[in-house]
Amino acid sequence: MRFVIRLSAAAVALCLAAVLTGPAYAGDRQDGRRTHEGSIDGAPYRIEMPRHWNGTLVLFSHGYYLKDFLPAEVALAAYPSTESWLLQHGYALAASEYKGRGVGYAVEDAMTDQLALLNHFRAEIGTPRRTISHGMSQGAVIAAQLAERHPGRFAGTAGMCGEVDTPGSWNSALDIQFVVKTLLAPGADIDLVRPADAATAAAHTEALASAVREARGTKEGRARLALAGAVANIPTWYSPFEPEPTQLTERIAAQSAWVEYAYGYGLGPTGRLDLEARAGGNPSWNTGVDYERQLARSALRDLVREAYAAADLDLGADLDTLAGAERIGADPAAVAYTKRHGLVDGTARTPTLTLHTTGDGGAPNDQVRWWAEQVERHGTGDFRQLYLARGGHCSYSSAEEIVALLTLDRNIATGQWGNLGPSALDARVRAFGPEYQTVLDFGTGDVRPVTPAFTGYVPPAFLRPTR
Repeated sequence: MRFVIRLSAAAVALCLAAVLTGPAYAGDRQDGRRTHEGSIDGAPYRIEMPRHWNGTLVLFSHGYYLKDFLPAEVALAAYPSTESWLLQHGYALAASEYKGRGVGYAVEDAMTDQLALLNHFRAEIGTPRRTISHGMSQGAVIAAQLAERHPGRFAGTAGMCGEVDTPGSWNSALDIQFVVKTLLAPGADIDLVRPADAATAAAHTEALASAVREARGTKEGRARLALAGAVANIPTWYSPFEPEPTQLTERIAAQSAWVEYAYGYGLGPTGRLDLEARAGGNPSWNTGVDYERQLARSALRDLVREAYAAADLDLGADLDTLAGAERIGADPAAVAYTKRHGLVDGTARTPTLTLHTTGDGGAPNDQVRWWAEQVERHGTGDFRQLYLARGGHCSYSSAEEIVALLTLDRNIATGQWGNLGPSALDARVRAFGPEYQTVLDFGTGDVRPVTPAFTGYVPPAFLRPTR
């Protein structure tokens, strides 16, 4: 759902019944594309029409933007090469950037602005034969909620590297930060929620990140970092360009990079300023949470035990310390807000396809399993999950993104998924040229080629579901 704080502006540029203002039509291009740009109720939008439209519209919902790292133009997919390929093959593309350019927890604005754009498309351009709701990171929950709440408007949903229980995500972030503060910075003045102002939030965010960096230097610190990551199923794989670490120290170092950047700088006190302003208070809590029980259910419990044994540290004593620490309560109205704006129901009656890496600590894939369970509970749409054996958040290539979208489109058209085996999917990816085979590392801004990496995978159970 978020960008790591170290992103460069260039990296973000790569990824990424209303009153109309601005130009409604920007003209034809040499390749026959027609670009429509403008603003609907203050939300910038872009529409790209191919030379020969096949009748399918892909409506893209972008992820969590930071105000200092915004793309140069409204993104229509994760990569410009994905946009170009889809347009060359007859797909129309559209996206709103939401009011305020979609900075922060813009789920409520996105729901309004994306639907307004879809209405504008139908009024000014034409009625799609079918519309795919395509979302990336935080945009996945937007895409899913659009399909659930407007069932006649969408034919299917593509949820890429997404978290779809965002109240649960912020609770998981609170759990991580609570462990870091309690065990690694017990005397520090750090407000994990309800930050007083931007300056205070920044100072407390830096204090959390500093505690993580210092802890990496000792066995005792690394053991407690492993515990902080384990209570939220944070994987021990960070870079999409390196193999999955196998040694204890390297595994904890990778896991703690997620803790520092995604849950310190990203969803730490600074990140809560925007969330709590929108929600009208703090929507996160750990009252009643038993961290010993949560660790017992974690997919990383053995890592924690190994790390504590290596440090000759008493895990039980640390769990007792957590049990006795003062807890944080939520504001009920803020909880209700995030449930309305950021929690899927699993009631979409159209097919849904997800794409996720196994090593995504920015949006842990346990929520994909939880999403599938909601769909199964309601017995509604056809749900399929695809996984890539790779570290990083949203670290799929343009070819992998295209293959996923085409797989969903095939199901919409025929009712059949085709062969979803890893070898078959990898072969489809390899059929694309080298310009489609690179991946953006959100942690560094690097872009490098990768090899196709589809894999069979079963995510762990989500530890902090809202329902």
